Amino acid sequence: MKVAVILPAAGLGTRMQKGASSESAGTSKKQFMLLEGAPILVHTVRKFVASPLVHDIVVAVREEEIPHVEEMLAKEGRGLLGALRVVEGGETRQQSVEKAFAALDPDTDVVAVHDAVRPFIDLETIRRVVEEAAVTGGAIVGIVPVDTVKQVSGAQAGGAKVRATISRERLILAQTPQVFRYDVLERAFEAARRDNFTGTDESSLVERLEQVEISVVLGSERNIKITRPGDMDLARLFFEQETARR
Repeated sequence: MKVAVILPAAGLGTRMQKGASSESAGTSKKQFMLLEGAPILVHTVRKFVASPLVHDIVVAVREEEIPHVEEMLAKEGRGLLGALRVVEGGETRQQSVEKAFAALDPDTDVVAVHDAVRPFIDLETIRRVVEEAAVTGGAIVGIVPVDTVKQVSGAQAGGAKVRATISRERLILAQTPQVFRYDVLERAFEAARRDNFTGTDESSLVERLEQVEISVVLGSERNIKITRPGDMDLARLFFEQETARR
């Protein structure tokens, strides 16, 4: 089975910039912020390089960042079954993933899309979600919410009114990787282009096909998406714990 991984990393990191301290000025793009001496993107790439299932990795970044990222990742692909490549992304996540998808070999069996700023995905979860998708056509990683979820009306930032309490038994918080057979994701992108549809994640594109019942593989609360400056404190703690276990 030939498994490819797409890492969209073309974002501007606006949420990180808004709360960034003077220390991180110039490095507020979250995928390039340093975690114990290495960019977050590099830590994420290393997780997939270490997986024996992964053949190819394609990283999508902004055009002007390609030389820098290629240099950054030059030594990271050693031991990978196939290739580690950097391509130009788009203005949105969906565009970046689709451009990276176009760069994959057509004989790819399964495609995993993972947030470039989730560096704490573990090898066992990668294995489980990839193997599930290979069988069912699609699988995502998710966790069950621990907080009570309310449906509201009005502005969420202030002035919202509670309308209902939603049972957590029917909810999951979607993480990544989100993994699909190559042909399934190809059809999903074709349908989105035809309908001028923009989804919030790859699963939302595949759901529209109504052809694949997407499975959920339980993930971990450690599989955080580093989005805001405060997330870096938790990331440093998790990195220290990982290093200690190794």
